[in-house]
Amino acid sequence: MIAKTQINVELGYARPDNQVLMNLSLDNGGTVEDAIRQSGILERFVEIDLACNQVGIFGKQCTLSRVLRDGDRIEIYRPLLVDPKTARRRRAERSSANSLSK
Repeated sequence: MIAKTQINVELGYARPDNQVLMNLSLDNGGTVEDAIRQSGILERFVEIDLACNQVGIFGKQCTLSRVLRDGDRIEIYRPLLVDPKTARRRRAERSSANSLSK
C-alpha cells in the first residue's frame, strides 16, 4: 500500500459576526500550526494569536504541534468572555427571579 503524501483537513473559526470553514490540503505529517499558517487565516483575522488562542480537533483541545490525520477538523477557539460556571449561575438566578415575579 502506498502512503498518501497529502492529507485533506478542515479549518474553522467563528466570531459572532463572521464564521469561516475552509478546506486545506497539506503534506502528510503536517501539524495543526502548519495548517493554520498555510491557510492564511492569521492575516484574515488579526485578533487570532496562537500564543493565546486555544485550538482543537473535533471539539477536543490539542496542541499546535499535534500531527494531523486525513479528515481532521481544526478549530480555533476565541477566549471566553465569561466563565461557563458563572454564566450558568447567572442564568439560574434570572430564571428564579422571573418565576418568583409571576
